[in-house]
Amino acid sequence: MDSPHDRLVTLPEELPEYTLGWEVVRWATKYIRHPNGPRSGKRWKFTLSQIRFLLHWYGLDDDGNWLYHHGVRRLAKGSGKSPFVALIGLAEFCAPVRLKDFDPRADGGVVGKPVEMPLVQVAATNESQTANTMRMIRAMAGKGSRVVSDYGLDPGKTKFYKLPEGTLEVITSSAHGAEGAEATFVVADESEWWIPSRGGPDLAATLQDNLTKSGSRMIETCNAWVPGMESVAETTYEAWLAQEEGRTRGESKILYDARIAPPDTDLSDPDSLLAALDHVYDDCFWVDRRAISERIWDPRATEDDSRRKYLNQPTAADDAWTTPQEWARLADATRVVADGEEVALFFDGSKSRDATALVGCTLSDGHVFVVDTWEPDMRDPNDEVDANAVDLAVRRAFDKYEVVAFFADVREWESFTKIDWPSRYSDGLRVWASPTSRTPEPIAWDMRGRLKEFTQAAELALSEIEDGTFTHDGNGVLSRHVSNARRKVNQYGVTVRKESRDSSRKIDAAVCMIGARHARRMALAAAPKKKRSGRVW
Repeated sequence: MDSPHDRLVTLPEELPEYTLGWEVVRWATKYIRHPNGPRSGKRWKFTLSQIRFLLHWYGLDDDGNWLYHHGVRRLAKGSGKSPFVALIGLAEFCAPVRLKDFDPRADGGVVGKPVEMPLVQVAATNESQTANTMRMIRAMAGKGSRVVSDYGLDPGKTKFYKLPEGTLEVITSSAHGAEGAEATFVVADESEWWIPSRGGPDLAATLQDNLTKSGSRMIETCNAWVPGMESVAETTYEAWLAQEEGRTRGESKILYDARIAPPDTDLSDPDSLLAALDHVYDDCFWVDRRAISERIWDPRATEDDSRRKYLNQPTAADDAWTTPQEWARLADATRVVADGEEVALFFDGSKSRDATALVGCTLSDGHVFVVDTWEPDMRDPNDEVDANAVDLAVRRAFDKYEVVAFFADVREWESFTKIDWPSRYSDGLRVWASPTSRTPEPIAWDMRGRLKEFTQAAELALSEIEDGTFTHDGNGVLSRHVSNARRKVNQYGVTVRKESRDSSRKIDAAVCMIGARHARRMALAAAPKKKRSGRVW
């Protein structure tokens, strides 16, 4: 299964049929010169990845509507995000980047026209975050440049004017101050630092509302974020995950452009690190990989900072149960769970507020696989998990596999866990979930009374993850839930918890993974021992 959580390259492969991207390429090649670097002063030369992004970003459907309503360029430090988005800002200010007509003879099948009364904003929560992009804009459109003379631009330090009534400006005001502006394009600079304490999420929401009025759009630029700070970069990534996992309703999408180093990159191994840098920086011909390696190996550098800045990997929160990299290393999409294979299942359910999951674990080698997951829309109080769909998934699992153990949390699912499922499946189970309780239960495994047992199971699962003793199917929901899990210390050891009680970041599939591993151990312990043959070898 293709998990968006584990993709190392996120830009879509298939290019759109209709796109105004070639208009930008032609315009920039004519008007823009490289402001610095090895091609300083020469005509702009696009990299292949930049062209692909433009073709996607300016992609149109058959009716002339944008394919993407929001864009993100999350790339490693030094990848040229600021010069490229500065170019796009100038193109939005001057170039033919709105649909004029369909034309099969034109590259991209369409021709464009300039934006009427453009209002281009380079936004951040403080002015220093916009400095790099505005510096590049001033260098590309300096006094005496062709773009300034041909378009009659009036350039300033933080604001450009163009007749009639065109403005390109820096905006670092509060959400209240930004409200109401009829922006036609916004650059959200360094969105990994747009955090609640700086008013970042409120400013982003206000800018998005302003853009929506005119059908205009925003591009975020960011490095990998510090997890847990609730930055705009992190919440946008989560929205993209929801989109890729099919949990959103809209037709237009977020265009997410990231190149991420493989999770098994060893920073201490020169070959491993150089291969990772070659992947992350791809066609960034101006980047000195050796200099970055030396910076990573500097005794003053921390591993977390190096992974975030140069490998484009979000590092784990301080209280994370495990890291995304450790979990991703265990993925094995080639492992197919065969029909009739012996498995243990674990179910954790909720009707509305939390997610519901059914996860399996093979007895033979402990491979973890997701049977199904259900996540109600938190914004819709009436959206509930379909109990019939859950029941059908359980039926199919029992039809497909040889289920030797099935443990299920009880809360909100009493009738299924104590009546319906036991009546169907108890006779075939090798291990009962609660055999010694006052009322022995073949399937019901009430987590409210299992704190010690589940804590021990969580500690064992974490040890197995760190040691790499099992594999999983790479399911995106499970990977996300594992990444969301936080450590919680109790009198029995370290278990898992949500970020906060009301957090939208769910961990239910991770709970099921821990439970399925535990059920497997119980099944193996209960397996009948083979009789000795009496022969001596």
